[in-house]
Amino acid sequence: MFLGALLDAGLSRRALAAELAGLELDYKLVVRRVMRGAVAARHVEVRVPARRGKGKSARHHSGRHFSAIERVLRRARLDTRVRERALAIFETLARAEAKIHGVPIEEVHFHEVGAVDAIVDITGAAAALSLLEVGTVTASPVAVGSGGTVETQHGKLPLPAPATLELLRGIPVVPAHVDWETVTPTGAAILGSIAESFGPLPAMTVESIGLGAGEEREGPLPNVLRAVLGRAGGAGADRVVLLETNLDDLVPEHFDHLMERLFEGGALDVSLQPLQMKKNRPGFLVRVLARPSERVALARILFAESTAIGVRVTESDRIVLEREHRRVQTRYGRIRVKRVFDPDGRVHVSPEYDDCKAAAVRSGTPLREVLRVAEEAGRALD
Repeated sequence: MFLGALLDAGLSRRALAAELAGLELDYKLVVRRVMRGAVAARHVEVRVPARRGKGKSARHHSGRHFSAIERVLRRARLDTRVRERALAIFETLARAEAKIHGVPIEEVHFHEVGAVDAIVDITGAAAALSLLEVGTVTASPVAVGSGGTVETQHGKLPLPAPATLELLRGIPVVPAHVDWETVTPTGAAILGSIAESFGPLPAMTVESIGLGAGEEREGPLPNVLRAVLGRAGGAGADRVVLLETNLDDLVPEHFDHLMERLFEGGALDVSLQPLQMKKNRPGFLVRVLARPSERVALARILFAESTAIGVRVTESDRIVLEREHRRVQTRYGRIRVKRVFDPDGRVHVSPEYDDCKAAAVRSGTPLREVLRVAEEAGRALD
């Protein structure tokens, strides 16, 4: 339903397919328009071909352990940010299942969730947000069905399913007044990992609307998920997290690689500050500014690429100006620029340094001249 809504809102199916091809899994993405009640919506199905052996047919839905899913995503040819976000969503699922069933996370065996269709669903969700360059995700309180039951690999369970309810911990919910499953564990994990706040529709200029279809169900409302894409105007407010860790054994020359990996994983800013630590040892404070939905993925990178054994996380409000990233054509080639709009409507243009440096070297022109031309081109876009 999430993929269907974003495809309906304008996500390129070709671009999505190209990104998901890096998974190197055998499946077919079937997208079609369907009616759900009185509205038309986009329905997405992941079809997995039957595997034949010993004269019988079997679906690829036997499931995987979390470690197996992690290997699939680690070896996949994916954008770093997409990979880390997908891993973070699956890890969130694994921790919820481990708590519900009283087993270590390493022993959690995904059934429906670990199948190919769910790997495509979750990776597709991460890829869709990246392809659409979505900066902030908000959601309404989650409508949950209750009073019914759902069939799972663990038998018949009450609604909301235990894993779903665990994943919705800390998220506002409202009754859906239906006795069927409105939120699956996979959906709850995606929503909890990407949404930064839950409440009314935020102030924005609406640009596109998409409807993603679930299965046909009886109820007071159509079984659809609605996605609204828009832009904020002027100064706006959002939430950010600050991840910090103190390191006294980081090799300084490795910080460049760590910083690159963090930015690839979605960090908004990364800084390194010298410290004098216990026993009078010199050390470093690594600070990473990010959106709340990226905290788990970026913490994973800090643990993997540095000597960190703990990460502090602080969440706070932020006031930001509207900005956009564009490419401008100059006599020195195409150059990326960032355009920032202040509260009085003035536009401030900052050319991308790496693009200007490459153009200066390529053309034999002083860097300051390339920067000046790119800045003028950025202002001329109005």
